[in-house]
Formats: sequence, C-alpha cells, structure tokens
Amino acid sequence: MKRIALYHFETLTWIARLGTFQAAAERLNTTQPAISARVREVEDQLGVSLFRREGRRMVLTARGRLLIEACEPLWTGLEQTLLEVSDFAGASGMIRIGSGEIAAASCLPAFIQAVERDLPGVSMEVELDLTARMLQQLLGGARDLVFLAGPVASPNIRTQPIGSVSLAWVAGRRVAAAGGFAHPLPVWSLPDPSPIHAAMRDDLARQGVAPRSINSCNNVRTLIGIVADGGGAALLPETMVRAAIASGRLVEILPRPERVLHFEAAIRAREQEPLVLELFRRTADLQIDPGQSPD
Repeated sequence: MKRIALYHFETLTWIARLGTFQAAAERLNTTQPAISARVREVEDQLGVSLFRREGRRMVLTARGRLLIEACEPLWTGLEQTLLEVSDFAGASGMIRIGSGEIAAASCLPAFIQAVERDLPGVSMEVELDLTARMLQQLLGGARDLVFLAGPVASPNIRTQPIGSVSLAWVAGRRVAAAGGFAHPLPVWSLPDPSPIHAAMRDDLARQGVAPRSINSCNNVRTLIGIVADGGGAALLPETMVRAAIASGRLVEILPRPERVLHFEAAIRAREQEPLVLELFRRTADLQIDPGQSPD
C-alpha cells in the first residue's frame, strides 16, 4: 500500500469523471500509456483488476467501481481544502472553455483576464462553437465551462444567467435605400438549431415578411460582412452590430423583435472539480451586455 500515492487517486478520479483513459490523460496533461501504467500500479498493489476490456472499451469491474466511488470524494475533498486554505493562490491545471461568438465578443475577454490575473497557474483552452455542439461537448466531458445562449433546460446541466441581448434586423446602406424588405431579399442567419435561427423564422412569420431565400453561415462576423456588402438582410445580436449601425455601415430595416437572447454560463450538474466550481462561481459577476448606448 505504501506505493499508492495521491496522483493515483487523482488519476482514478478523472477516469471516473470523464469516462475514458484518453480523456483523463488529456485532462492531466499526460499520455494514455501513462494513465494505464498508473492503473496497473494500483491493481498490482491491491491484487485486483479494476478494469476489464470489452472490445475496444475498458469497463470498470465491480471492485473497480467500488474503489473509484470511494476515491472520488476523498480526492475532491482534499483538493478543495488545499485550494481554499491558499485562497486558490496555488491553483493549477487546464480548464477547457467553450463559448459562443456573442459571449466571446463581449464578456469572455474580461473573464479570461481576471482568471489570468488571480489564478496565474491556471491554463485555459478556449474554443468557439454553436450552442448545440457546446452542450454535447460539456456533457461528454470535452469542455468544463461553457458560455451559451439559453435558457438550457437539462437535469444534467447547472447554469448561471449572465444577461441578455436584443436582436436587430439589419442590411447594408444600398439595400436599405432600395426599400429593404419592400422587395424580396435573401436572409442570412446562423444555422439551425441556433436560437437566432429560430428567432429569425418566428419574427419573419410574425411580421408577414417572405424572404427570397434563407441562407446560413456559422460565423456572426462573416454574416455582418455579407449583409453590409449588400448580400441581403440578417437578424443579428444588437451588441455585435451596434458600432456598424452607429457608423451607418448597417441600417435597421424592420422593427426589433420583442424576443431577446438570454445567455448562461454552464457546467455539468455533477461537477466536483474545485477549480471548475470556482470559475463557475465567478461567472455570477458577468454581464454579456453592460448596456452601453451607441456612441
């Protein structure tokens, strides 16, 4: 038993949390063979098998499940205590953050700067994506914390509201000068199932507007460029087109929908990693749109 160390408990805990040796290896910044070697060391010390192979998958044995269920709260409690005693000053590790483009263009940079200032030992991996894919990544253990359009209703997800943004129908100056939707226009949007896509279709129906076509692009900044250059119209987050409207590059061509987009920070409901919980706690201070008026 003398050769079972804290890193063995940490390894078993992350296998339990993420479900595979490979995911645990990525989270602990090591290799899958190294994770396998740690598991073998524990098995050799205990004289029992913790995993069995089923095809290409490694599945916990009954004894392995018992050990990991016992180890996880022990490791989590120790880690939490050490971090709280040091006021998280010694926190280290990699946090994988997912964000939609709207949050990335507003509150995410300040959040990252605050983490870098207060927790210099923490590394962050940020990936931009659409809401539906981020939810899959979060539930699958590929992301630890995500910023997305909500509301998210899932018993497996814990959320923190971070504000809302309004939407605006915009087009380039030439299209607006020609009458906007007085003539059938191509409409551009984020792809379905984006909340903006659903809001676009609902509002076209509400206002009785028939578009010439509905096209999609998964990048808001590209959408802004397309419609600013005369490619049609788009329903876009007001926060991301505010400056272009103020400068006259874009013009609002329909009344704004009453519907707004709500945004949330989210983690797994059963998340126990103290560092992830600390970063999630900090999201309570975020606002996706602090409410500045256009210049």
